Amino acid sequence: MAMFETVSNGFKTAKNLLSGKRQLTEENIEEALKSIRLSLFQADVNYKVAKEFIQRVKEKALGEVVQVSVKHQGQRTQIAPGDRFIKICHDELEELMGPEPPEMAFNPPKDGPTKVMLVGLQGSGKTTTAAKLARWMIHHHEKKPLLVAADVYRPAAVEQLRVLGERLEIPVYREDNGVPPTLCANAVKHAVQSGRDVIIYDTAGRLAVDDLLMSELEEIVAATHPEYVYLVCDAMIGQDAVTTAKEFNSRLDLSGFIMTKMDGDARGGAALSIKEVTGKPIAFVGLGEGLDNLQEFRAEGIANRILGFGDIVGMVERMENIITQREIEEREKDAERMLRGDFDFHDFLEQVKVIRRMGSLAELLEMMPFGDKLPKGFKVDESEFLRIESMILSMTPHERKTPQAVQESITRQRRIARGSGRNEEDVRSLLHRFSAMREMLRALGSGSAGFLSKLPGFKQLAQLRQLKGMDIDGIFGEPAGTPPKNAPLPGLPFGSPKSKGSKERSPSAASPQRGGHALSAAERNKRKAKRRDQKKARQRQR
Repeated sequence: MAMFETVSNGFKTAKNLLSGKRQLTEENIEEALKSIRLSLFQADVNYKVAKEFIQRVKEKALGEVVQVSVKHQGQRTQIAPGDRFIKICHDELEELMGPEPPEMAFNPPKDGPTKVMLVGLQGSGKTTTAAKLARWMIHHHEKKPLLVAADVYRPAAVEQLRVLGERLEIPVYREDNGVPPTLCANAVKHAVQSGRDVIIYDTAGRLAVDDLLMSELEEIVAATHPEYVYLVCDAMIGQDAVTTAKEFNSRLDLSGFIMTKMDGDARGGAALSIKEVTGKPIAFVGLGEGLDNLQEFRAEGIANRILGFGDIVGMVERMENIITQREIEEREKDAERMLRGDFDFHDFLEQVKVIRRMGSLAELLEMMPFGDKLPKGFKVDESEFLRIESMILSMTPHERKTPQAVQESITRQRRIARGSGRNEEDVRSLLHRFSAMREMLRALGSGSAGFLSKLPGFKQLAQLRQLKGMDIDGIFGEPAGTPPKNAPLPGLPFGSPKSKGSKERSPSAASPQRGGHALSAAERNKRKAKRRDQKKARQRQR
């Protein structure tokens, strides 16, 4: 189950209940709120927070006169009462998790290095988060961070931070047998001497009820006066994270929270409750194991995803976080070639790798505007990427550079299938997806670049809507007459569970369509004839 799926289902049910209603009444609002209330409790949202949220939504919905239509630029536009109700829910969700106060923005002091202190329970991900935050400082603010190994009680933590520092080429300050408050104070002097302008303290994990260790944190704060004190919380532990946050905040006056494992299957209750309970916002979220999987928290984006509106802004930010300026510059010369449709398997593999770096596919789907329109039961097969890679890597350099050679030779397809441990049908499916991707790039190149243009080698993202209405059957589904594969998007593998005894059937085979309209009998016969000719050609090649 994807993060926030339980909550999202509750709001989706409420929206459906109000669909077609001419006005909002206490009766139909109560019915809709019932599904939302249940979903919040199932998602492990704090009881008091959920109760107050429901009350605020109800008061605003009943307290407004919902206009059925409004006049805008001389034209009358219809507004469904149900849509207005969802807008109220969106605003309240955003208020529940945010808005982020101005002081949450990274604002380094005028004199001396910026000091950031990470605290939290054991196993919450502090050490990895310290490295992620250091990379974020470099990538977004061109800072020169210093990592400080202040967890002197766990030698493995010191070694882990050292290894992560080497990967990022960031120095790590440590002392043998050092006392944390003194060690952290000495790290400030070392940072000044070595020209480092950000210090990130990785402190030892501890329970809030451990008075001795909590006192040690207070001593570190007194000795170093950090500008930011973040509690690193594991989103998977639900309401326990909120309880822990309250205790830590009472002792340390936290600046905010960093929620880790937000790409997991937690129910999202902690993220929805923690700001309301503590009064302190979420500053960052960890979205995967990679060191580039840290992102600033955006309450608006989470609210959009819960309500099924997607979060394109968040997706762009994630792309920008993983794609370095150097990568963009290196691939800039390929942009024009690819938009002309001169797109080979090497390019296709590079795009797949970028998508994999962006994190969980299930979460990426939630961020797409059509995420809530996918059929119920659709699941993401993360291993499909590995199958795609294995087939492309089984090709010779000539075949990767010349896709037509593979498309025209059944012998090559058989060899690629054997070399990758797949079957010939899998290779043909890959070829269909590749062809659809190339055609779409040609279409984009003839106008303005769309969503895929944000990937390495492209500049523009602004016109995603250009894709709307395009005939991209080969991407969202296999071409007619081809055994369906569970992959509506190239490189984005989906699968829907099959009922026992049932066979998969291509929607296009049942009711062929083109551009959203049913095909005529003549068009269907023309396609059948083309498929017969292709089949005979393959038989002759054998």
